[in-house]
Amino acid sequence: MMNRWLVLVSILTPLGVTAQHTLTVRISGMPTTHTGDPIYITGNFNRWNPAEERMILQKQDDGSYGISVLLKDVPSDRLEFKFTRGNWHNLECTADGRLVGPRVATLDKDTTITCRIEGWRDDFPASTASANVHLLDSAFYIPQLDRHRKIWIYLPEDYEASGKQYPVLYMQDGQHLFDEATSVGRIGPIEWGVDEVIDSAKEKCIVVAINHQTDYKDRVPEYYFRTNNDYPHVDGPQYMDFIVKTLKPYVDSHYRTLPDKANTGLAGSSMGGLITFYGGLNYPDVFGALGVFSPSIWLDHGNIENELTSLTNIANIHTQRYYFYAGMSENRLKPDSTFVHMSDDVQRAIGLLRKAADPEIELSVRKDGRHGALYWREAFPAFYHWFIEGTQKAVH
Repeated sequence: MMNRWLVLVSILTPLGVTAQHTLTVRISGMPTTHTGDPIYITGNFNRWNPAEERMILQKQDDGSYGISVLLKDVPSDRLEFKFTRGNWHNLECTADGRLVGPRVATLDKDTTITCRIEGWRDDFPASTASANVHLLDSAFYIPQLDRHRKIWIYLPEDYEASGKQYPVLYMQDGQHLFDEATSVGRIGPIEWGVDEVIDSAKEKCIVVAINHQTDYKDRVPEYYFRTNNDYPHVDGPQYMDFIVKTLKPYVDSHYRTLPDKANTGLAGSSMGGLITFYGGLNYPDVFGALGVFSPSIWLDHGNIENELTSLTNIANIHTQRYYFYAGMSENRLKPDSTFVHMSDDVQRAIGLLRKAADPEIELSVRKDGRHGALYWREAFPAFYHWFIEGTQKAVH
């Protein structure tokens, strides 16, 4: 008999009425490694804390593990959780060692969930990066900001032998693009898989991936392009100036690139998507293709809307190509306590962009899409196909 402790689960129904249900989680099987280590459950009910003491699963008389736990304010239609052994480096994983998104369940009644853990991430090699990913520089100097930054470069497998020139895609948040070992996230490290996508693609490109600031809070002012009440000093203009006037000339002079606008792209997500959007609008003679994933317009204090209604370089913007991605479930509570649907922000920005300059625009909307690398990873292959297709049209 399972020797468990039971408590009530408090949830908010879609109508805002509080309901109480009992949640019981049982593990039906797991790897034989790490026997004796504590196993934790973590999820959207405890702010994704991977090692909360009250979330340790209890070993039962029959040798299995289980838990029932008090949860508060969990959306009844979206319970999300994972298992860990105490930190993000020893998360559960697939049988072949890859991390995946959270387990999802509905919690609108008394619920028992039975799970099987296929593997532990730390039993596999830490790095998932392709052999085609290289360190361009561990401390590339940014003269515009007087700081240094780690920068990665993806070179196609046939780069050395082909003698070809390649399109180049510049991307923000380099830590999260190629390798689980360097990626971080609210629900654990999930990389975009950019290298695997291009490895398997027929047509290749070079990717230059710029790490964000080591301290995550310093990432924000570097990705703001206009000042606001929260950030009276921002570094976005200098950061973009670095990409255009320092980094791109270096890459074009040291690698076989197609340096023209039609073959040069810029992409990023969240705050990285916001700075990408600004980069396209302010350097339309440099970037022909922009990948704007879930841009954090809601944090921009209306600045991007003002930008879109006062554009000056309209002719060059008109010949750009924009790819927007938005999830219908990307919802956020703003600092002023108002609630926003991020997909609505994207739709509104697209409308203003069409009205101002009418460039080529592609919009990808995922109905169940939420804000995070899991969804951007799944959206990237379609974006890459779109990017490459555009560069091939430019050649012809």
